[in-house]
Amino acid sequence: MPSQRQLFLNHLAQTSDAPLMLEMTSAEGVYMTDVDGKKYLDLISGIGVSNVGHRHPKVVEAIKNQVDKHLHVMVYGEFVQSPQVQLAEALSKTLPEKLNSVYLVNSGSEAIEGAMKLAKRYTGRSGLVACKNAYHGSSHGALSLTGSESFKRNYRPLLPGISHIEFGNKAELTNITEETAAFVVETVQGEAGVRQADKSYWTEVRKRCDETGTLLILDEIQCGFGRTGKFWAFEHYGIQPDVLVSAKGMGGGMPIGCFISDREIMHVFTENPVLGHISTFGGHPVSAAASLATLQVIHEEDLLRGVSQKEQLFHQLLKHPKIREIRSKGLMMAIEFESFDVLKPIIDKAIELGAVTDWFLFDDRSMRIAPPLIITEEEIKKACNIILQAIDQV
Repeated sequence: MPSQRQLFLNHLAQTSDAPLMLEMTSAEGVYMTDVDGKKYLDLISGIGVSNVGHRHPKVVEAIKNQVDKHLHVMVYGEFVQSPQVQLAEALSKTLPEKLNSVYLVNSGSEAIEGAMKLAKRYTGRSGLVACKNAYHGSSHGALSLTGSESFKRNYRPLLPGISHIEFGNKAELTNITEETAAFVVETVQGEAGVRQADKSYWTEVRKRCDETGTLLILDEIQCGFGRTGKFWAFEHYGIQPDVLVSAKGMGGGMPIGCFISDREIMHVFTENPVLGHISTFGGHPVSAAASLATLQVIHEEDLLRGVSQKEQLFHQLLKHPKIREIRSKGLMMAIEFESFDVLKPIIDKAIELGAVTDWFLFDDRSMRIAPPLIITEEEIKKACNIILQAIDQV
């Protein structure tokens, strides 16, 4: 009888020649447990997903309650489904007045695709501007926005009419013109290795979009839902988007995404053509129930309040000559080393010692640290000790 690992290799499509091959059988809180009973600290939250931890009791309860009622009953936007309605209302309450209409989908890539279509349909324009080293997803349109040529060159031709500018460079904002439907940008760049722009940059971004009639689409797929210490990362910078994109951490471990805008803007999907954007499983009732519970947990357990203190504790404890720089916005962190050749053995050793970390798609010399927001100070101390041990042992 082939092992699970062999069946994994035989029958599951592979994304690399060297998968981690960890076989997890359970997960709870900040820990995952493998088939041999070994526990691992999850320091990346399943790549930005488990913001409230694995299997949070209130998320599990919401899932079970919804499963007892119904699963799929109709495609998105036709039936009035309580989990979708309650989630959309709750999301709107976290946002400025003009972000009041929520379109629920299944993932971040899907949300980006919908936001791109929305901008083109609303403005009547075809041009899009994105940033170098941006990551917005792997589907064809989202990949077209992604700002790394090495990641997308073998899939060309991609969508035309997209230009890329340097993130944080005010001078390059002149590339946003009256022919631009939208500027699509991560509020905090994720796969570039946690890169930030200052408040004055965002003020200029908002001004330039207003001057040219361009929609500002903020991608908070990684940095939203409390990851930076604010519920939405744009709250740090004193600006508001025209369209906000979310996914990953909003599902509490379940697949869901959304793009949010003003009712007036979103209304263009209802005519010429009718059903201008459609989704069979978008806002699946079980995922929507899990998302609502996740949102409520973040607020009820006041998880945002501790993020800054936990961020600083990582900074205080992760001191080592091989660490060149630590970049962070809340619990979204990048620990930079000299090169990938230095970093990769450290990551491997940390996993061996019981802490799962990773690197970034477009910054392979930096270690990704993005633990569940529920991580305690003691668990942070344990995690940092493992990382430092790993550095010393390799």
